[in-house]
Amino acid sequence: MNDLIALLSAQGAVVVFLATAATRLGAPVPAAPFLVVAGGLAAGGQLSFGVVLLAAVLGNIVGDGAWFLAGRRWGYRVMRFLCRISLSADTCVRRSESILGRWGGLSLIAAKFVPGVSVVAPPMAGALGMSNTRFIAYETLAALIWSLGFLGLGAMFHAAIQDVLAVMSSVGLTATVVGALLLAVFVGWRYRARRIARRGEDIEHIEVSALREALDAGRRLTVVDLRSVETRLIDERVLPGAVGITYGQLADRLTELQAARELVVFCDCPNDETAIAAARLLNQAGLPRVRVLAGGIAAWVAADALASAPAPLADVAAHPA
Repeated sequence: MNDLIALLSAQGAVVVFLATAATRLGAPVPAAPFLVVAGGLAAGGQLSFGVVLLAAVLGNIVGDGAWFLAGRRWGYRVMRFLCRISLSADTCVRRSESILGRWGGLSLIAAKFVPGVSVVAPPMAGALGMSNTRFIAYETLAALIWSLGFLGLGAMFHAAIQDVLAVMSSVGLTATVVGALLLAVFVGWRYRARRIARRGEDIEHIEVSALREALDAGRRLTVVDLRSVETRLIDERVLPGAVGITYGQLADRLTELQAARELVVFCDCPNDETAIAAARLLNQAGLPRVRVLAGGIAAWVAADALASAPAPLADVAAHPA
């Protein structure tokens, strides 16, 4: 711990920049504690507050800017990837869509303080076509607010922080082991909660082929696309005839949905989690037969691609025109 204090005292701005950029890129690096400690050291005259603040802001811009450009280049696929590897994958999708849909550019500020969304907000802003100038303006403001908050906290309680660091220095390995154990328990709990959320034994599913046959046969069923408006704008994949209703809108549109004899809901989320939650909600509301499209929009598009793929040469030779 003394080595860390010495490093921050000697290279505070560099350490803060690297830790902040790594956090914004999605690495498991806790930037906030670095900023709090740096703020305390700055209050004690060991660091320049202005230089450390500039380093934190630049770290935010570099990290978030990389994801912004990735979103501009690869669109919604970047966010699906980020949310898929999150411990709270389904919550990541819902929160990011909700925050960005409601607040627009200001969502870049709100996202800084919402775990699981801070990394997703910049690529979504890029995918939605936010201009570079507007992104830099909002990102700089968000970075200033976020950085000043933690640096100011450290400066305000710098005397107490020094005492805490002294205790941590004496504890050393014990604190590290305890912290690692607590982290392992947290990860295990989140993993178990996610596994429970994935279970959909009580929900009826329908395969893409069965849904396609039902639609071709003209059966009276309503297909509900649970993706947000923002997602549907930047994701070119569609299921023809589907009605766009987000999970949060279902309760307000129950009367409309009750007119359908059959309902099929789908999402673009890990393990159909949002669709399963929606089906449970609709079942509890007493709606007619509700099923989840297995695999969601990804499975539908994959089936389309498979059906339109050219026949293998062996099949062509076996069945000449």
